[in-house]
Amino acid sequence: MDVTVAVDCMGGDHGPHVTVPAALDFLQRCEAVNVILVGLQDEIKVELRKARRELAARTAIQHASETVGMDEAPASALRGKKDSSMRVAVNLVKDGAAHACVSAGNTGALMAISRFVLKTLPDIERPAICSVLPTVSGRTYMLDLGANVDCTAEQLLQFGVMGAMLVSAVENKERPSVGLLNIGEEEIKGSEVVKHAAELLRASGLNFYGNVEGDDIYKGTTDVVVCDGFVGNVTLKASEGIARMLGTYLREEFNRNLLTRAASLAALPVLNAFKRRFDPRNYNGATLLGLRGIVVKSHGSADRTSFRIAIGRAADEARSGVLAKITDRMLVIQENAA
Repeated sequence: MDVTVAVDCMGGDHGPHVTVPAALDFLQRCEAVNVILVGLQDEIKVELRKARRELAARTAIQHASETVGMDEAPASALRGKKDSSMRVAVNLVKDGAAHACVSAGNTGALMAISRFVLKTLPDIERPAICSVLPTVSGRTYMLDLGANVDCTAEQLLQFGVMGAMLVSAVENKERPSVGLLNIGEEEIKGSEVVKHAAELLRASGLNFYGNVEGDDIYKGTTDVVVCDGFVGNVTLKASEGIARMLGTYLREEFNRNLLTRAASLAALPVLNAFKRRFDPRNYNGATLLGLRGIVVKSHGSADRTSFRIAIGRAADEARSGVLAKITDRMLVIQENAA
């Protein structure tokens, strides 16, 4: 299946200087994909001049006259900038001109625009932000990571369905395991909302593992970890902070004196392998899951490599049929509940 991805070239900290070369890098690695580069066409054309002819032939430019600032209010972007590169890219998905879109722009604005333009899938009340995290056994998918601060038990069930169907589609796992993030494994632990959500997940027909704790995330205990957006965002940011702290400590210790500097040279192959294994660029791209179209949010500071990976995530999800899987599973749950 040939896939077309709309790329918001103006979003993020670097704009076309990163997004356009990243899109071309992805085209070089994947033949069955085309891209629509959305944004200020003169700036996009400058970057395209550096492209090989056969790659440029698989791109199209869709001019958009406005951009959304990284600190702009979502309501302002939604109501006041209907020709922003972000809005135009999402519209291309709605109109069927693209199978997915990718943006490194303002997260709140992207969520507001995507929800307004695309709407949610049947029986899905709210979209959730879902991302991949590294674990000792591979990787896990976690949602919600910040879109919904307060959630009902029914919405947590929907997140579980969406996460499981995403893993099933993209990872080719027939029955991915789902864990509900809690303060303990016991069924009596947690808030009333979380305890009710566990009951719903247990009766859903999903491969529900049960409650998982914070350390289970990076153990890889389950394929999917479900939580509300407040808990998920705090967990993610705390994890990123710990990773940066460990990196700082390692550099300080290796630079402490001549002996430790010599030791760092001997340890360099191991340190480089460690860095490659847990390079956050390899996990770039969070899906706004639950919409009637595929939208992937790249980190705003993404470089050429990490933005390319986000485009790849969008293309993989477009091929996988994840939206149909979510719709079908929610229909089964609703019929069983009737």
